[in-house]
Amino acid sequence: MRKPVFVTIGALLAVMGLVFMFQGFGLIGGSAMTGSAVWAVVGPIIALVGIALIVVGLRGGPTSRE
Repeated sequence: MRKPVFVTIGALLAVMGLVFMFQGFGLIGGSAMTGSAVWAVVGPIIALVGIALIVVGLRGGPTSRE
């Protein structure tokens, strides 16, 4: 049960991180985050955390049936 949760949360974080990054670079407008260097740095970090969660969720191995 834990693996689908990791994949779902990871996918959401990855998408959010990409949106934040694109807003930081000024590619997506309409926000106070647009053009801010902070979000151009924080966005990819969030996306990498999301990708790591996806990898953990998709990794093989025994599943817990508690």
